Amino acid sequence: MQANCRTVEDMSKLLKPEGYKSLLDLNQTEQAIKNIKDIFLCSLSNELRLRRVTAPLFVLRGLGINDDLNGVERPVCFPIKDMDDAVAEVVHSLAKWKRLTLAEYKTQPGFGIVTDMNAIRADEELDNLHSLYVDQWDWERVLLPENRNEAFLRRIVQKIYNAILRMEFYICETYSQLQPYLPEDIHFVHSEELLQMYPDKSPKEREHLICQKYGAVFIIGIGGKLSNGEEHDLRAPDYDDWSTPNESGFLGLNGDLLVWYPLLGRSIELSSMGIRVDKEALLRQLALQGKEQRRELYFHQRLLNGTLPLTIGGGIGQSRLCMVLLHKAHIGETQASIWPDSMRQECREAGITLI
Repeated sequence: MQANCRTVEDMSKLLKPEGYKSLLDLNQTEQAIKNIKDIFLCSLSNELRLRRVTAPLFVLRGLGINDDLNGVERPVCFPIKDMDDAVAEVVHSLAKWKRLTLAEYKTQPGFGIVTDMNAIRADEELDNLHSLYVDQWDWERVLLPENRNEAFLRRIVQKIYNAILRMEFYICETYSQLQPYLPEDIHFVHSEELLQMYPDKSPKEREHLICQKYGAVFIIGIGGKLSNGEEHDLRAPDYDDWSTPNESGFLGLNGDLLVWYPLLGRSIELSSMGIRVDKEALLRQLALQGKEQRRELYFHQRLLNGTLPLTIGGGIGQSRLCMVLLHKAHIGETQASIWPDSMRQECREAGITLI
């Protein structure tokens, strides 16, 4: 089943696959979501040697702990009555908090933590893939200095993709009406290579084309400027290392894991991850983005003072993974959130049942 014909520029709008009908009813869907969330967490933890920890829903403003994502999203915030109206911010993700936690737990290299991250992103443009509510498995692992390289990044990506493939196999064995479609192998490509392959296309169009070709792709190096003077996508300067030259001569030790989704006829990002900044990369990236003032914040001081471990980490979207494994047309079929009345009406007419 394919979505109605459209251009890539239209992808921010609601996609309605012609003749769509969910292959699982509501009860089966809820049970399948539970199975995925339980089993995938165990599989990921075993693959990467992670132990589960409890994470905050909000952090204090002004410590530099909350993530800026692309640098333009506004955090949801509120005053705390019993703390003289100090302002708390609902987390965007937990990249910096996880690194502080690994330092507190004195976690050894080769081991890490994983947690259920819940966030509210009020500035999201709502569509089939984007919701106000974000849930993901946030993980972080301590690494040795000699592992701050692209080869190690690729090994970790392969482990994560293997866990996704095992989860797909289990779900399709459990529900015979679902057929596997993910490729056995994941393809790696640098964002600069992708630009050279499709120089007349936008970044989203390039993602769409490369995923359609290979089925599953990890795009390396997201955040730094490419040869055309533009970034593939924006990244904050203080968690992923996107400006370090690697063995291939390209920049960046981070990236996004995407798969081709036949139901909607487009690529879907399932995970963003990377080797985190060390002292040199932090200073370089703060200067590149003109945000040197952040050096005085608590998190940044800890990193500059050498009291935080070197790490690699990322997030894997829970509702998105459930969506693609259960062959759903809308992320609202795998999570409860708020949607415009017009979207709910469109979804009802298209056979899409939002939770």
